[in-house]
Amino acid sequence: MAKLYLIPSPLGDNDPAEVLPRTVFETIASVRKYVVEEVRTARRFLSRAGLRGKIDALEFRELNEHTEISEIEGYLSLFEDGSDVGLISEAGLPAVADPGARLVAMAHSRGIEVVPLTGPSSLMLALMSSGLNGQSFAFCGYLPAKTDERRSRLKAIEKISAAHSQTQIFIETPYRNDAIFKDILTCCNPSTRLCVACNVTMPDAFIRTMTVGQWRSTTVVIGKRPCVFCLLA
Repeated sequence: MAKLYLIPSPLGDNDPAEVLPRTVFETIASVRKYVVEEVRTARRFLSRAGLRGKIDALEFRELNEHTEISEIEGYLSLFEDGSDVGLISEAGLPAVADPGARLVAMAHSRGIEVVPLTGPSSLMLALMSSGLNGQSFAFCGYLPAKTDERRSRLKAIEKISAAHSQTQIFIETPYRNDAIFKDILTCCNPSTRLCVACNVTMPDAFIRTMTVGQWRSTTVVIGKRPCVFCLLA
């Protein structure tokens, strides 16, 4: 029976062997059909993962936020001859804060076996490193792009966190990192704790937890580094 393998990838340009177990490389060596968020990035990752010189023999389909449902349904034909298919996100785990979840749902509806493989999750690594509540937490995804709506959402998130002693995890498009960081410092209570986790697993990783009041007296430029924010009121 054909399988859909959820293949993790590094969170940055570090050596895949630093963050991926042997079983991932073994699976990659056997799969010839891939659904990926971005073909160019996936080809580069697979080449570094041991398929250098073999990439042109692979079959790729692209699945990102712009891919129509009807097109994704068409990808199910990849399984019809019994072939296994690999799903690869831009970074980290497929189908987590990732449009690939739609293919996983379709695979389940067709009785296709879904096989998740172990790899890095920036969300869980940030939570592990934060020192915040790891017993109760919620992933809020991306916050609104407009400043007023984003600040309103931040206040709501902080209120939920305070009511339930629950860590709130959220991410942002890299070019808005500094804007959302500024909004957190503007909107949230000085006693609320905030973890900023940038470039997790990379040599230049920056992970620090302080109160909002302490962050206000610290100069930090996050820039366009991939970043996860964890907040506990």
